[in-house]
Amino acid sequence: MHIIQEIRKSFHDHITRSPTFAAFAFKTGVGDYAEHDQFIGVSMPNLRKIATAFSQIAISEIHYFLSSKINEERVFALLVLINRYQKSTKKDELYSFYMENLQYINNWNLIDLSAPLIVGHHLYDKKRDILFTLADSHHWWKRRIAIVSTLYFIRKNDLKYTFQIAELLLRDTHELLHKGTGWMLREAGKKEKEALLKFLNIYAAYMPRTMLRYAIEKLDRTEKAFYMKKTAITFE
Repeated sequence: MHIIQEIRKSFHDHITRSPTFAAFAFKTGVGDYAEHDQFIGVSMPNLRKIATAFSQIAISEIHYFLSSKINEERVFALLVLINRYQKSTKKDELYSFYMENLQYINNWNLIDLSAPLIVGHHLYDKKRDILFTLADSHHWWKRRIAIVSTLYFIRKNDLKYTFQIAELLLRDTHELLHKGTGWMLREAGKKEKEALLKFLNIYAAYMPRTMLRYAIEKLDRTEKAFYMKKTAITFE
């Protein structure tokens, strides 16, 4: 427990803002998606600094912080895990550890930080069926992991799975899936605009408006107006 106490002291020493800042970035009210989360006020640069200082902690200690109710402690655990994964020759084990602990990777900042660099990286040269299983989950964070993991593929100019999973999520009702899916479509469009336009020509009228706005953000004014004017159609 000595190392855990030392890390917790480091968190305390690096608090730079009020925990109430979370209200501006996360919905933490009763019934909101981040109701379960607690914040202590440690910034991302400081979390990276702490993760570097304690990069050699045991996997059991990573799990200890990953299962914390405090969001920044889970971020810290993921930063250490990402660094470990990138340098390890035992990537299968670390990927499995990540997938076995998805219940703790349950806020958008945790997902966006880790899913591309662990799930996306790991599946790049492997079968990707697990992404469709995640996309069909009852848990919104697993569905977001499915789509955001494809950011790694996008960076490698591999867009197929982004569009396939986005199609599966068109009916999703969660705001964080609207934003996450629209974001991935926008990133895919940066790589291959025609592929995005093809997707939009088929599905723009069915897309939740937030998803559509995110997806078309980098298009020109005329194109944006064209897609936003498409009548919203609901699936039967």
